[in-house]
Formats: sequence, C-alpha cells, structure tokens
Amino acid sequence: MIFRFSLYGFLKNQRYFEPFMMLFLLGSGNSFATVGFLIGFRELCINATNIPAGAIADLYGRRRCMLVSYLAYMIAFLCFGLCPDQLPYLFIAVFFFGIGEAFREGTHKSMIFTWLRLNGRMDEKTKVYGYTRSWSKIGSAVSIPIATAIAYCTDHLNTLFLAALVPYSIGFISLCTYPKELDGRPEGEASIKRIFVHMWQTLRDSIKIAGLRRLMVESMSFEGFFDVVKDYLQPMIRAMVLGVPLLLTLGDDKRSTLLIGAVYFIFHLGSAWSSRQSHRLSQRFGDDDGASGFMWWGMTLIYLAMLPCLALDFYYPVLVLFFLLFLMQGAWRPLIISRFDAYSPETHGTSILSVESQSQTFAKMLFAPALGFAIDLIARAGSGGSGKFWPIAAVGVVISVSMVLSVKTGNRRGRIAQ
Repeated sequence: MIFRFSLYGFLKNQRYFEPFMMLFLLGSGNSFATVGFLIGFRELCINATNIPAGAIADLYGRRRCMLVSYLAYMIAFLCFGLCPDQLPYLFIAVFFFGIGEAFREGTHKSMIFTWLRLNGRMDEKTKVYGYTRSWSKIGSAVSIPIATAIAYCTDHLNTLFLAALVPYSIGFISLCTYPKELDGRPEGEASIKRIFVHMWQTLRDSIKIAGLRRLMVESMSFEGFFDVVKDYLQPMIRAMVLGVPLLLTLGDDKRSTLLIGAVYFIFHLGSAWSSRQSHRLSQRFGDDDGASGFMWWGMTLIYLAMLPCLALDFYYPVLVLFFLLFLMQGAWRPLIISRFDAYSPETHGTSILSVESQSQTFAKMLFAPALGFAIDLIARAGSGGSGKFWPIAAVGVVISVSMVLSVKTGNRRGRIAQ
C-alpha cells in the first residue's frame, strides 16, 4: 500500500498549471487584488464544505469522498481549459476546484493512518507520511518540465489544465481499487443529523482542547500564509528575466517560462528531500513539537532576511530564501500531520484533519486579498511599482515572531472522545 499511497501523491501533483497559475490569472487582465479575491473565493468554497466533507468521509466512506473530489477537480480543469478567461467563468472553475480540495484534504491522510493502525506501525507515522509525501513533491518536480514544455510550445496556459486531466483520470481509477478497510469505520446509512452531530463534536473539541487550538493556529500561520505567498514567486521571476542576459532571442515570455520551470523543478526536488528527513528532525529535537518549535525560529530568520531584499527589488537572494521556505514547508507538513493525529481516534480521523484544513483555508481567505490589495496599493503609490512585494516579508515576520513568543512547554494533550 505504501507504493499505492506514493503513486496517489505523484499523480495528484501532476498539476501542470501550478507554476504558472498566477501568470495565467494576471494574463486575463486581472490586478493583484482581483487575483487575491479569486483565491479568497476558492478558500471560501473550501471553508464552506471542508468540515462537512470530513464528517461524510468518516461516517460513510473515505474512498467515495476521494472519488467525488477527483470528479470536481476534472470539472474545474475543463472549465479553466475550455471556457473564456473572463471573471464569471474563472469563478465557476475556482468553485469546483475548491470542492475538490475540500473533499480531498485530510481524507487520504486518514486512509494512510488507518492502514498504519491496522498493521501496527503507528510508531512510524512521521517517517511513512514523510516518505509518501516526498513522492508528491517528486511528482511536482516531474510535472515542471512537462508543464514548461507545454507552455513553451503552445503559448496558451489554459492547455496546462487540459493536460492535467490525464494523470487525474489515472488517479481516479487507482482510488477505485483501494481496499475497503481503508474507509475507516463508516457507520451506516446517510443522515444529515448524524453528519452535523459529528461535525459539532469535532469542532467543540477543537476549541476545548488547548493543544489542539494551538495546532490550528500554527497551521493557519505557517501553511495558510505559505500557500498564498509562494505564487508571488512567478511575477518576481518574470521581473528577474529582464536582467538575465540569456536566451535573448526567445523573448521575455519564453524566457520567463523556462526560468520559472527550472526554479520550481529545483524547489520541488528540495521539498521532496526535506519531507523524507522530517522524522530525523523529530528525533533530533526530542519529538514533533520540539522540531516544530525549531522551525518557527528558522521561519523568523528567513522572513527577516527577505524584508530588505523585497523592499529593494533585489530578487536573487529572495530566490534562495524562497528555496529555504520550500525546504521548511516540506519538513513541516509531516510533523504537523503527525501532531494532529495524536488527537484523533479512528472515527474522527478525517474530521480533525478537515478542521485543520479549514483553519488553513480561513487564513488564506484573509491573507490572499489583503496581500493583493497591499501590493497593488504600493505599486500605484511608488515609482513603477518598485519594492511592492515587501508586505509579504513584513507579514511573515509578524506571524513567525508571534509563534516563537507564544510557544508553551508542557501543553499536552487531551484527545477527542470516541
């Protein structure tokens, strides 16, 4: 099953559009603020359906929810690929993409932890999840040259969404063959009342248990913010192209495509490596909590170093600092998923991870439009928009310093009741 879990991650991350998503949205004539509102709308759709999706998965079967997720993704890809690039159609595509995310997030992870419990290997959860997640990152790395070739040859970024239908169709077929026991312990016929009772129990305990509240805040602060700011690499790289005296005969768009592809390929390979090493961090610092505390210190230093570079439009060191952020995020994810699992009995595994995803999407729903608006405001106020990206680092510093200063030792541990 580890091979099949890894195959899922590899295929799921064949998102050929991802390295160019920001450029695709900006290419439709949208401002940074409009793009931020599109991202915020996507997160709103995820927020509205995430916890119900987790409850449905726990109560009635996780494989079914995964299949619904993949169908929603494929509808979104068709909308992005075939519909005109006007705002109403973009909102429709974003809506279906958000539904796909909501039904996927937390569900497959719960299936992995269920398999580990059934096979008596829960002491390996950080290592095994880190390994399977590394294949997700390898999948992202492999997708980069494919995406770059498609974007380079066609000059139409919407083709990238149509190309993603192929691996997602294969992934859909693979999920159909998962063994039934990975559904967890589904409890019979559907009942809206039971879904809402299950949701209420999970939300109540997420607020009641102090350590779990802390994890929600950490997830919002680390990954919620990272998922928003990582896409700003694309316009930064595009700006760097103007100062790179290479492949001048190709034109700026072609050069941007090649450079973005090369950067993301390296970043995803680095993230795959760090994901596999996350269990070593846990061993080095005593446990997953200790390793996470160390990483908050690292985040603080990275964003502090990034702040003057962005203010001065000095993007070369920013590229290195973003690479470090990708390394940190690669190691962070297995650690925090393992920490969340400590609170989750079998009957609430997907729900608790859905609450975690909910906290992330809520953060992204706030961060995305706010950052987009701030960057547009600075671009209009400044000369030629110079230094417009510095709010990214400023907010990052505030978040990471707050997390470092709020760390409490011995904050353990509580557990959601069966």
